[in-house]
Order: sequence, then C-alpha cells, then structure tokens
Amino acid sequence: MVRALLLPSLSLKPKKMSEKINILLAEDDNNLGLLLNSFIKAKGYQVELARNGKIALEKFNKGNFQFVILDVMMPEMDGFTVAKEIRGIDQKVPILFLTAKTMKEDKLQGFSLGADDYLTKPFSMEELVARIEAILKRTADSNTSVDRTFTIGKFSFDPETRILKIGDDENKLTTKENHLLKLLAKNKNDVLDRQAALRSIWGDDNYFNGRSMDVYIAKLRKILKADDSIEIMNVHGRGFKLIDHSTAG
Repeated sequence: MVRALLLPSLSLKPKKMSEKINILLAEDDNNLGLLLNSFIKAKGYQVELARNGKIALEKFNKGNFQFVILDVMMPEMDGFTVAKEIRGIDQKVPILFLTAKTMKEDKLQGFSLGADDYLTKPFSMEELVARIEAILKRTADSNTSVDRTFTIGKFSFDPETRILKIGDDENKLTTKENHLLKLLAKNKNDVLDRQAALRSIWGDDNYFNGRSMDVYIAKLRKILKADDSIEIMNVHGRGFKLIDHSTAG
C-alpha cells in the first residue's frame, strides 16, 4: 500500500473519557501502525494492532472491542471485507476507515457498509483521536458501553464468567453457547447474520456447523424460557434475532 505521512500532532496528554475503551487497529504499514498504536495508547485507550485484514477479523472474533479502525487497502482481506464481516455479527460497534484513496465511490462503499467515519491520508494523529472521541460521544448510549455484562429481560449475562443469571438461578454456559449468546446480545432486537455468526464461532459456515449452531440455539431458548419476554426468533434467509419484548420498540 502507499505509505502515508502523518501531519504534525500536538500533546500526548491522556483523556479521561477514553479509559477502558478497547480499540482494534488494522494497518498493514508497519511503521504507521506502530506509530498510531503508540499515540492512541498514550491518549488512554487500550489498543490491539493487526497487520492485515485476516488477523483483524480473527482478533475481533476473539476479543471485546468498543471501536474499530480499519485501513482500506490491506493484504489477505481488505478493510471493506472486514467491515462487512464485522457488521454481520455486530451492527453497533463504531468503525472508522483509514485510506489513501480519495474517490467518492470508495467513501460511499465504506458508509454503505456501516462506517461511522472516513479519514483520508495524510492526517494528523490529533485529528484521528478527535474523530474517535466524537464518534464515541455520539454513540455512547447504545454502542460503546464498557460494562462487561448484558441485561436481557430479567436475565443478567456476563460473557467473561459465562454466567447467565435470573434471580437466584445461575446457568454456566459452554464456550460456544457463551459466544453465540454474546453475539445475540450485542445485536439485541436486531438480526444476527447466520453465516457471519458461524464463521465467527466455528470458523466455517458449512452445513454440519450450521446444524450444530441450531442445537445451541435450541439450548439457549430452553434456558431463556424462564423469562417470557425473551425470544430468539428465526429470520428466514438471514439469521436470528434476540428479542427483548420489555425493551423492543
């Protein structure tokens, strides 16, 4: 890819509002990636750097990120493809594209994939951080909570401990049950794409893995029956939707 020169930046003083926010940064230019990684960390954020699109998607599937920065032109998998995969399993996490391209069509493609912003190289690192903070403020209510638990009707769900709790009853989920419910909870009242979920959890969306996922969906439904306001609905040709009737509009 074209190496990008960054414009001069200002103070490295950390900002309080960025504490605990975990950012996935995908940039294949080694020098630029390390520079951005160091600068964003100096601002108080947690950052994981991926050197290509394939690694970025693998990290996203395994991690817990509140913000994603994607270079568009990357080997293995470009930024647009990574964004499409991410949107299949998480419709709310903010995505910002970095690119050396200036074509209007590329920007339109990025926004059509659910991008929150688009920054063309060269740019100042202060501008990048300002864009991150603006997006986080705009999406704070629904997209960027760093609370590790989910509220699903009367249930409390902690993916870190794999505990799904209602009243005094606790259910310890298996690893795959936990991953699947986490994806459903992130997209509560929205559709979770079936193929994207299969690739995220099983690594392949073949028929046999699909049958396996259906079994886990059935198990989750059985547990969630304890609250009749909760439903996992099949969306024909698309995937599943975790509906919380106590909050759904």
